[in-house]
Parts: sequence; structure tokens; C-alpha cells
Amino acid sequence: MSGRLRLGILAAVLAGMAGLWGLVVLMTPQQTSEQTSEQRPEQLVLRETHFAQLPGWEADTHAEALAALVRSCKIMQRQPAAQPLLGDARLGLTAGDFHTACAGVENVSAAQARAYFEAAFVPFRIQNNDRDSGLITGYFEPELKGARQQTQAYTAPVLARPSDLVTVDLGDFRPSWQGERTAGRVVDGRLQPYPTRAAIMEGALAGRGLEQVWLPSSVDAFFLHIQGSGRVLLEIGPGAGTVIRLSYAGHNGHPYTAIGGPMVARGYVPRDGVSMASIRAWLQTHPEQAHEVMNLNASYIFFSEQAVEHPDLGPPGAQAALLTPGRSVAVDTRYHALGLPMWLELPQPSPVAPEGPVRQLVVAQDTGSAIRGPVRADYFAGTGDAAGAIAGEMREQGRLTVLLPRAVAERARRVDW
Repeated sequence: MSGRLRLGILAAVLAGMAGLWGLVVLMTPQQTSEQTSEQRPEQLVLRETHFAQLPGWEADTHAEALAALVRSCKIMQRQPAAQPLLGDARLGLTAGDFHTACAGVENVSAAQARAYFEAAFVPFRIQNNDRDSGLITGYFEPELKGARQQTQAYTAPVLARPSDLVTVDLGDFRPSWQGERTAGRVVDGRLQPYPTRAAIMEGALAGRGLEQVWLPSSVDAFFLHIQGSGRVLLEIGPGAGTVIRLSYAGHNGHPYTAIGGPMVARGYVPRDGVSMASIRAWLQTHPEQAHEVMNLNASYIFFSEQAVEHPDLGPPGAQAALLTPGRSVAVDTRYHALGLPMWLELPQPSPVAPEGPVRQLVVAQDTGSAIRGPVRADYFAGTGDAAGAIAGEMREQGRLTVLLPRAVAERARRVDW
């Protein structure tokens, strides 16, 4: 669903759907050269391994990941056993595969968590062709101030999902499109594109009563769209003093265009100084140009309002489970089913652990339009400014190991990877 920077060549990416965000991704010349020279399509490859071969496995606090998995299990246990799940079709994942793995998970104690994972799952290293490392970014849930009514101090509306917005899962029509989605509206019996961000900002949806909350500026609203969710403290008017959550409810179907690259190209921010903070600062201090720059991103996000019942947890991810700070990640569902545990390794010091490597168990519970590739994850850092500081600087090369339920592992062994 971050201004995380490394020296290299600028490339744009977003994780705006279901709580994800990205403004720019910087790639090293070596990475760029590898992609250019190989020109190979992405390909998931799984290599079976053992828990003893996962660096740091014994030292992790497995109970924290177990709590996240329990929330995913509750969702999958309500699904029919034969219901297919997203992910690589060669694995044939169904909800029933998790019914066995999730049986009795709610009764597993913290002391038993590690043993449970080792008994119920088999670890497989994730590769993209022959590469076992990929981009790991971060996202968070911002805290904002707002009002129920438009005032001189609160001028930017947050819109609810329009009733005529139609979301289409393209995988329902063609297997090769699995994991791909689009959106639009039906006009004269045909699905037509929905208005772009620029058109919506100019009033294409005005007069329909979609305004839920008003924020101080369009820049605040823009960054809320990038994150895909946020908490809002209502400061004045009805509900003053209440904290509500705005969660992703849909988008207009247009692809995301990250604005960091164009801003660098135009000289608005320096290449070696582009970050979430620098982009926000430029937009806020150049209001006449800011709208034109933000409208380069045609994607527009709609929100639903929810109560904050569990302040220590994040918004619901794409699986509908509430996200757990530090233990939930977003993945590419063309390759990985939501609900799968994963072992995350960041070998170098990172914003998550400045003093050393990150080695911890996480659960795939979210997705996003910029999370593309087999070895790719977006790390949910939590809520508020501290989490934003981590997410805003997180852009690391890391490794992932997926934990497959034992029945699925048997099928994985028969695949010619």
C-alpha cells in the first residue's frame, strides 16, 4: 500500500490499493542491467528448504506472527473447502488446504507457536527465475485531522465508493489474467472507463453526496490515497473528538502513475533528495502547480468509514483481516495466496532494524497494484508518524521463504519449477 531511497536509477511504483503506497523506487545500475540483459518474464520458482536453514528462525517471537495468522485462519475457515484461492495455479491452493493447517490454531499457546509452524507447514525459498532476492518496501496508516463538513480550514473531500463503480476480476474471464483487476461503469450495456483523478477533482462526481470527511488540503487527501487507509481525528462539528478509520473501498480503475519521477525530471526535487517528505513539502509550497502534478496520477481511491475497535492493529487488508504492525505484508497474489506465512530476511541494517538484519515471520494479508513479482513484499509498519518514518525510508533488497501447508507442499514437490 514511501519515500524510501537508495542511490541508483529512478523508477516509479505505487502500492495504492488496499492500503499500500509508493512514490519512487530506486534501482542500482546492476539491477537495471540485469533486467535489461535478461529480458525474461517473471517466473515463480520454489525450492524446498528446512526451518533449520532459515537464518534467525529459532530467535524469532513466533507468537506475534501466530496472532496475525489466527485472524487469517478465521476468514479462511468460513470459506468452502473447495473454494480456490489466488496464487500460482500450479499449486492449486484452496481454502480446504488451510482448514487443516488452521485446525486448532486458536488454542496454540505462545510457547507452542514455533512448534505449530514447524508441524503444519513446510518452508520453500521463493525465487524469480534464478534470483532469490527482491524489493521489500514499507507502508503505514497515517493519522490525520478532519471534519464532517467543509470549512475554510477543511477543504479537501474524501469520497465514498460511487454506486455505479464496477470492479472486474479479469481472472474470471481468462486464466492468464488471474490476479488482474480493472474498474469502470456500465454505459449503454458496455463497461466504460471511470473518470480520471483530474476529472474527479474538477467535479465529475460532484452533487452525488459522496463526501464523507473533509481534510485540510488536497495534498493530505493525495497521500491518504497513496496509503489506502488512515485514521482521522474529527476536530470540529458532528463527532468532534472521535477517531474514525477510512479504509480502501475501491478505485477508479486507472493505472497509478508515481509522481516522483516526473518531479525529478522537471527539477522540482533533486534526484538524490527525493523522499516522501520532500515531495510533500514541494506540493504544499507550490499549490498552483501541485494539482497538475498530482493529476499525473490518474488513479483515484474511494473509502469506507470504519470504527477503530482495535487501536493496536491496522486497517483490514485485502484479505479482510486487520493488519498486524511488523507481521503483515502485502504480496503479489498472482504468485502467493493471502494467508500464507512467510519468512522475511533483510540481510543489511534497515529502517526496521538499524543495527542489524531483519529476520522474522510475517503473514501475507494484503496486496497492491505496485506489488509485482514473486520476490516482492510491502511491510506494514503500523500507524502514525513513527511507523511512517520507517515506511518512508524502507526500500531494501530481501529474501522471502513461503511456508506452505503440508498438503500443498506435496503438490509443490511435483511441480517442475
